[in-house]
Amino acid sequence: MDEPVYERAYLARGFAAVAGVDEVGRGPLAGPVVCAAVIMPTQEELRILGIDDSKKLSPRRREALAERIRATARAYALAEVSAEEIDALNILQATRLCMKRAVEGLAPPADFVLTDGNMTLDIAVPQRSIVKGDALVYSIGAASILAKTYRDALMRRYAERYPEYGFEQNAGYGTAAHIAAIREVGICPIHRRTFVTKFWDGRVRGASEDI
Repeated sequence: MDEPVYERAYLARGFAAVAGVDEVGRGPLAGPVVCAAVIMPTQEELRILGIDDSKKLSPRRREALAERIRATARAYALAEVSAEEIDALNILQATRLCMKRAVEGLAPPADFVLTDGNMTLDIAVPQRSIVKGDALVYSIGAASILAKTYRDALMRRYAERYPEYGFEQNAGYGTAAHIAAIREVGICPIHRRTFVTKFWDGRVRGASEDI
C-alpha cells in the first residue's frame, strides 16, 4: 500500500484535499478512543514507503513512519473521546464522534474523506468508508499510524500515574494481569465503566484524583 491510489482517483474527479481517517482504542477497558485524520501529498517524490495498518508494524517502525508522516502531510489532526464519553454514548457513537472531531480539526480542511471500516460520519463533506482501509488506503494507513503512536504514548503517561494496571504494556486492553489488578484495587478514573462490569466490584482507586 505504498501508492495513494484512492487519493489520486478522487483528485482526478475534482477533489483537492482527500483525507484518510482511522481510529485506535475501541476495545480497551481503559483510556480514550483516539482518531487521526491525514491529508497526504500524492506527488511521487513525497511518497512514503512502508505505510500499512499500524497493527502490522513494529513499535519502532511505527514511530519512524509517524515522524515522516507528520513532516510530510499536507495536514493532520488527532482527536480523543474520553472513557466518560464512551460510557455515555456507547463505543460506536464515541468512535464516530472521534472521527468527526479529527476531520474537523484539519487545517486546511478536507473536501473528501475516506474512513476505515463501515462508518458514516456526521460531517459536511463527501465521504466513503472502506473495509480494511487501514491496509488498503495510503492516507488511512497513515492515519492509523498517527493514532496508534499517539495513543500508546498517552497510555504510557497514564501508566506513571496509575502503575497498578500495566498500561505501558497493555495500552488499556483487558489482559489477564490488567483484569487481576482491577479485581484487586478497583478501577481508576480512565477506566470505561461499561466495559468492566463483569469483573469490577464497584471500588474506585483514586476516585478523588483529577485525570
